[in-house]
Amino acid sequence: MSASIVDRIFDTFEQHGAERYGEDVTQLQHALQAAELARQDDAPETLVAAALLHDIGQFVGGAGDAAELQDRDGRHETLGAALLAAHFAPAVTEPVRLHVAAKRYLATVRPGYAEALSGASLLSFGLQGGVMSAAERADFEAEPHFAAAVRMRLYDDGGKHADWTVPSLESHRALLVRLSAPNQHPA
Repeated sequence: MSASIVDRIFDTFEQHGAERYGEDVTQLQHALQAAELARQDDAPETLVAAALLHDIGQFVGGAGDAAELQDRDGRHETLGAALLAAHFAPAVTEPVRLHVAAKRYLATVRPGYAEALSGASLLSFGLQGGVMSAAERADFEAEPHFAAAVRMRLYDDGGKHADWTVPSLESHRALLVRLSAPNQHPA
């Protein structure tokens, strides 16, 4: 089972990785750059995997184009986490599920954060709810994977450089196979 989900992930990137979503990089470049930022930050392997896979939901049901073409939130974070949940531990899937909330959180607590977002992130930010209310902030801070989601969000924000070459998707295969293996589900 573990090899099949990894093969499906690789096939998905093969099919959709060259797509753009309003950024100067392709979906694949963005995913690889976010994962490389996690690696360079000595993040746990689960967070490297989450950074690589955080936008996999963009490829489900047109979610990737929803903000730009349909003026709606495609909820790619929920779609991606659901797609991965049967194969990966919460330490991988929860930062994926929470990375949009982390953007909203950072815009709420860090002055200047929202203004520094890329154009595509700023467009989706409004559709995703904008800044958090006090109750939303408290709920988010209570999430068990809150810190990992915030950390991953920063990798997401940083992984958008058209001129940055990073290790290939293939360099992540062994990690994904290991983390998707049965009974390898660290919290």
